This record gives sequence, structure tokens and C-alpha cells, in this order.
Amino acid sequence: MQIYILKKALVLSFLILTLMLCFYFERNVVVSGYMSPVYQGNPEKKQVAFLCNVYWGEEIIPEMLKILEKEKVKLSFFLGGIWAKKHPEIVRQIKNAGHEIGNHGYLHKHPDLLSVKENEEEILKTEKIIEEICGYKTYLFTPPYGERGKNVLQAATNLKYRTVMWSIDTIDWQKPAPGAIINRVLPNLNNGAIILIHPMPQTLEVLPILIKKIKAKGYRIVTVGEIID
Repeated sequence: MQIYILKKALVLSFLILTLMLCFYFERNVVVSGYMSPVYQGNPEKKQVAFLCNVYWGEEIIPEMLKILEKEKVKLSFFLGGIWAKKHPEIVRQIKNAGHEIGNHGYLHKHPDLLSVKENEEEILKTEKIIEEICGYKTYLFTPPYGERGKNVLQAATNLKYRTVMWSIDTIDWQKPAPGAIINRVLPNLNNGAIILIHPMPQTLEVLPILIKKIKAKGYRIVTVGEIID
């Protein structure tokens, strides 16, 4: 009887340990020495995040900031290094408004065609530029073109960055009608969703609508850093 109870306790302990490890590795999967990308936040929390990749849109972003201030929403801007270098005043506006800044590489090269060292250089160049402009050191990285091969993931891991992807893609860079952007987002909302956008005129037009409708569905809008924490 005692042996049976002991065996049962050991099995239960093993199951609990397994569940804990599964939860950890689901959110922080390490494959062959590098950290896998994060696509989504905590599914237990009713919140979503906007991830805005920036290599253009200097005429759009100041207007986006006005909308975000009015709606009391913080957004995550992932900046291309060469863009940030050309528009330091907008980088400072983003930071001073309390929004999150991430790293989107320097020249929007295809990461999967680069070596680990070349990918590291792309990240570090951008990190240095952003830090020199606004005093903030980035730690989140989203790769150009959404490429996530071994070299870019290894580079990000080596530099202690978390690679972030997305679970909802507006594909707004293709200049769809504003209604198409809304229809790509609202029906697909779920806990922890990360919504990819760009500073496009159509996105600017629908941004206040999306924010209001997302809030009306009971979701909090948080930064990428918060949603994946």
C-alpha cells in the first residue's frame, strides 16, 4: 500500500513538473541554442498589442501619435535604423510620448541571406542609433520581412534580444481599403494577439476605429513588451 502511494505521488509530481516545463517552453522555446520567436502574448489575459514596423511614414507617425494620445493607448514602434537616423526628432517624439521602441534592423535586408555576424551588425547599428537619439536601449527585435531563419534567431539570442513576430497581419503595406484592414483584425481578435501594422494612410484612417472597437470588445491595448512578459 505504501509503495502504491509513493508511486502515485511520484507520478503526480512528474506530471506537475512536466506541465510547468511545457508552460515555460511554450513561451520561451530554445531550439539548438537560440530563442524561437514570440508570436503571441499570454492567452489567459484579455489584452492585445499593436506592433508598428517603421521604415517610412514620417508624415504619418506624428498624426498617429495624436490619435494614440487622445485614445490613451501606448503602441510599440519597431524602428529601422536608417530611418531613425534620418528622423531623430520623430524618434524622440515617440519616446517622449511614452510609447515602446523596438529594433527592426538597419537596412531592411533579408535576414535569412545574412550570416549570424551580419545580422548582429544590423541589430547593433540600430540599437546604437536609437540609444544615441533618445537614450533608450532596445531589447525587442522584429526581423525584416518576417524572416526567422537560424542565423537571425541566433544573432538576436547572442545579443540578448527577444525576437517578436505577430499573430494578426493587416497587410496594410499593400494599401488595401480601410475596411479590409478592419476585417483582418476584428474577427481574429483573441487574448494575447499581436497586431502588425505600418504607418500607412489607410492605417491612420482606421486606427481610431480599431482602438474603439477593440476596447468595446473588452480588450486592453498594451505594448508588445507587456503582452509577452
